[in-house]
Amino acid sequence: MKDGLIREELGERLDDLQCENLFLIQNPAKFCFGIDAVLLANFIKVKRGGHAVDLCTGSGIVPVLLSAKTQAKKITGIEIQEDIAEMANRSVKYNSLEEKIDIINDDIANALKYIKQGSVDTVSVNPPYMKDTTAIKNPDLPLAIARHELLTDLDKVVEIAGKLLKENGKFFMIHRPSRLSEIFAALKKNRIEPKRIRFVHPYMESKANLVLIEGVKGSGVWLDVEPPLAVYKDKNIYTDEVLKIYGR
Repeated sequence: MKDGLIREELGERLDDLQCENLFLIQNPAKFCFGIDAVLLANFIKVKRGGHAVDLCTGSGIVPVLLSAKTQAKKITGIEIQEDIAEMANRSVKYNSLEEKIDIINDDIANALKYIKQGSVDTVSVNPPYMKDTTAIKNPDLPLAIARHELLTDLDKVVEIAGKLLKENGKFFMIHRPSRLSEIFAALKKNRIEPKRIRFVHPYMESKANLVLIEGVKGSGVWLDVEPPLAVYKDKNIYTDEVLKIYGR
């Protein structure tokens, strides 16, 4: 049943996610998920029996992890790059999650073609972080598309999330702290109130280089800043909390 799902001749590999016996097919020549995706999946909350949508899903890492970490009934990932979406679909099949996860290959701007407006309980996204695209030499490369706002941007991501979410639906994002003011402005514009943030630091004494954000559509004004999360306690040695998140 699983024969032929991994295309080793193309450089693909099978990675053990160390979570409920789940695996992910990846191709290092294109783009592999990082710790930001793992932290985001751990930060997301989905109500029992709810529908979650992961925008810019890439390899499908967040939907696959959410299948184990939440009690969502349905999880939809949307990915614009055809080959990456196809690989994500094979990971879904490898883990026998076809009844729970579906991967849509399209621009997130077309999300409402597939999903009814105002019908989703949770929307998550690990979007391209970098706004400046002037130095990109190969704009068609998957790595460039994943890191830079070439095919979508912050405003579009939040706009689509706002349209998909039910009233009181939850939005989750990981991004760069340097763009936090833009993020809050985009959330407010689309009636998503920032409710919870957590800064992520390489080391506790370092500046934050990531921020986890939760917003609620149509909610009142109140923001909770959680204690900071340090990734490493020493060089290449994860903190106990990160090891717990990874399930080690």
